[in-house]
Amino acid sequence: MPICYCARRPTLDKPLTIQSDRTLLLDVHSPSASECRSDISKFADLIKSPEHIHTYMISQLSLWNAISTGMSGQEIIHILEKWSRYNIDSRVTFFIEDQSSRYGDFILEEFDDENLILKVRRPVFAMQLKADRSLDNLIAPHDQTSFLVKRFDRGTLKAVLVKHGFPVADMIPLKSGAPLEISLKPSFKPRDYQIDAVDAFISDGKPGTGFGTIVLPCGSGKTIVAIMAMARLGRKTLILCPNVTSVRQWIREILDKTTLTEKDVGEYTGSAKEIRSVTVSTYQVLTWRPDAEGPYPHFSIFREEDWGFIIYDEVHVLPAPIFRVTAELQALHRLGLTATLVREDGKEDQVFSLVGPKRFDTPWSELADNGFIATAYCHEIRLSLPDEDEVKYAVATSHQKHIIASTNPKKLEAAARIIAEHPDDPTLIIGQYIEQLRYFHDSFGYPIITGSTSNAKREELYQAFREKKIRVLIVSKVANYAVDLPDASVAIQISGTFGSRQEEAQRLGRILRPKDRDSHFYSLITEYTVEETYALNRQKFLAEQGYSYTIDRW
Repeated sequence: MPICYCARRPTLDKPLTIQSDRTLLLDVHSPSASECRSDISKFADLIKSPEHIHTYMISQLSLWNAISTGMSGQEIIHILEKWSRYNIDSRVTFFIEDQSSRYGDFILEEFDDENLILKVRRPVFAMQLKADRSLDNLIAPHDQTSFLVKRFDRGTLKAVLVKHGFPVADMIPLKSGAPLEISLKPSFKPRDYQIDAVDAFISDGKPGTGFGTIVLPCGSGKTIVAIMAMARLGRKTLILCPNVTSVRQWIREILDKTTLTEKDVGEYTGSAKEIRSVTVSTYQVLTWRPDAEGPYPHFSIFREEDWGFIIYDEVHVLPAPIFRVTAELQALHRLGLTATLVREDGKEDQVFSLVGPKRFDTPWSELADNGFIATAYCHEIRLSLPDEDEVKYAVATSHQKHIIASTNPKKLEAAARIIAEHPDDPTLIIGQYIEQLRYFHDSFGYPIITGSTSNAKREELYQAFREKKIRVLIVSKVANYAVDLPDASVAIQISGTFGSRQEEAQRLGRILRPKDRDSHFYSLITEYTVEETYALNRQKFLAEQGYSYTIDRW
């Protein structure tokens, strides 16, 4: 008879299965699943949320996020023991204890007007820092276990040390900045999870709080969360966005939800340079410079104003130059907003060290179940390559293969069929290649927005779409980020960027605003080509978020 090594029989009211690779499997059908999720999301990242089992992962970053908010390793282990159906593998508890103990090994504190002091708890780590020549320009030995750090290098040092596996506990109080008279209008009623997100971000206001990242799906009101944080902090605020359209959406929302007036809120873009108590700008304007090796002239906006709060919209697209200036701005309250912390360049740790740890997230499917975002159905439509393109595809380079597959002319007919099947739905046709988009524009006659469309024309078309004067709108990747089209309920993706998960989240987000109808997201794929491979990556991402996904051949 075989021997059973199972520690104990599963208990039905304990919804968590903890595996030795530090993945946590949450049975969402358990009566206590919601309470368990609330506990474990403080120290584990949500990786997958399909219909039955949600998967969380305990990583270095997720533990450092938790410890930075005041949790202890023992508290985390106690929560896992409370919810686990089985005994926990010792490798999991060792990892939690080990990584948790590292937070606090490096502490940044005040020293004098020019310097901070980095205190190192373990002498062996101090010896490692002294021997590391790459740190010579960032730290200067003060005594056996501490180093002086120029205030200017505060963020850069944190980013470097987190790469070494050494998170820094930044215990220097944040400066207040100029005060801002702001309150929310009485008519504004926030949702419970938005209140929870602001509470998690601001916390108790002590050192080590007031900076970090909030992860919420597109359409769930990330902008609202930031505006609520502005009202709580009451400090002069700089808001950075991906594009001019999002700048103007922010301004509209601020004026709609708060007591601020037009004289309080400024636009800092290519067409206006207004510095006010709340200033909204774009990453593109701030990272512009006249030549590739010259300075960034608009960076003065960071240094010459008495900001108390900086908001990074779509923080997952933060460009490298903004990372550098963010490293200087460690004395300010700062908030990153994103639908997914996935960065295709793998720089999530820089977001952690420079903007701040993840303070709040929630499953997409949970918000959809509660009606806070639309219920969306994802469809992959596979199309054959025309006979005349098969030889051309076979002998093409890998880059050319992607273009040939993405611009398959059969996608035009498929898009027409989808539009006909949704005669009353506001529809977006989204693509990567401008020539392909123009072909659709010429064939259908629908309005088109690309990177070359003026901001005034973009806003005119977006507004016409919102007012239902336009039912179908063709858009390039300029519409990936922060475009508020609340009534869009069908999106047809005709080409994309090599299966980018980040892009998929953003494009799906265009149709997730809550409405009185379901939403449908179609991806047109050329079968037996590289596009199929990239589609698998996107398909996996959407399934992991809990979305229904069907595949059909047309």
